[in-house]
Amino acid sequence: MAAAHSATAPGTRKSLARSRPRYGEQVIKAVLLLAALLSIATTLGIVVSLLEPTIMFFGEVSPVEFFTSTNWGPLFEPPHYGVLPLVSATLITTGIAIVVAVPLGLGAAIYLSEYARPRVRKFFKPVLEVLAGIPTVVFGFFALSFVTPLLRGILPFEIEIFNALCAGLVVGFMIIPIVASLSEDAMTAVPNGLREGSYALGASKMTTSIRVVLPAAFSGIVAAVILAISRGAGETMIVYIAGGGQPNFTFDLGKAMQTMAAFIAQAGSGDVPIGTVDYNTIFAVGSLLFVMTFAMNYVSVRLVRKYREVYE
Repeated sequence: MAAAHSATAPGTRKSLARSRPRYGEQVIKAVLLLAALLSIATTLGIVVSLLEPTIMFFGEVSPVEFFTSTNWGPLFEPPHYGVLPLVSATLITTGIAIVVAVPLGLGAAIYLSEYARPRVRKFFKPVLEVLAGIPTVVFGFFALSFVTPLLRGILPFEIEIFNALCAGLVVGFMIIPIVASLSEDAMTAVPNGLREGSYALGASKMTTSIRVVLPAAFSGIVAAVILAISRGAGETMIVYIAGGGQPNFTFDLGKAMQTMAAFIAQAGSGDVPIGTVDYNTIFAVGSLLFVMTFAMNYVSVRLVRKYREVYE
């Protein structure tokens, strides 16, 4: 009895901090830290691999010509290094894609979050995300063989075989799952108390969805849209197959265009000698695309932090 009493007496209990170490948790922490460091190292590796050839490129080509000229033909004689046709084509196709993806993606997210029954949501959300798993080369040939003939048959203006409109539309359908899935997750995370308060004030489900849930999930929706923009701007195979490989500086959506990613794919698959100016154009264009994508993600982070709603 005395021994039992002494074991439970105050001051003799083992502290929780002195409990047996949990080596499994330490291993998990180390693995997660390694994953984070690997992501950072990969980004730094991309920057380093782009930096030296880009510096060599601008050592022989004027930055003024690169950023202001509308003539792009580095693989022709005489060469031209004005990147504006590639930038404009990238922005046009990405803009078309966002016009398609944001309304359809947000509509799907609102339905799945606010209207669909749990069984319906469990079925339709994976089906929607199947679009993200389709190879982009399949999207490209679908655009070339189906969407372009359809557009040429119904639109009143001239549509070439390779055109920016078709490429942008199909890229938009490709990134719908990004907008829909991430936006639905953000809307589902909104506390039900906000919905119940809106219903108590006599608001309809549509009013609650548009004026209560969407503003409350705004930061997550912005992050989804910016991520979709980045994905659309970096898309290669769809715009390479359906958009054509002609670097035209035009705003005619029925004309063929060449985006930055499409040029990288075309030049990288050719017989350009390594170390030449023509070869370094790949890295110069890649660096510009990387900077544009980084800027969009930076803006996304700032917007998310500014408009983020924290609920307890």
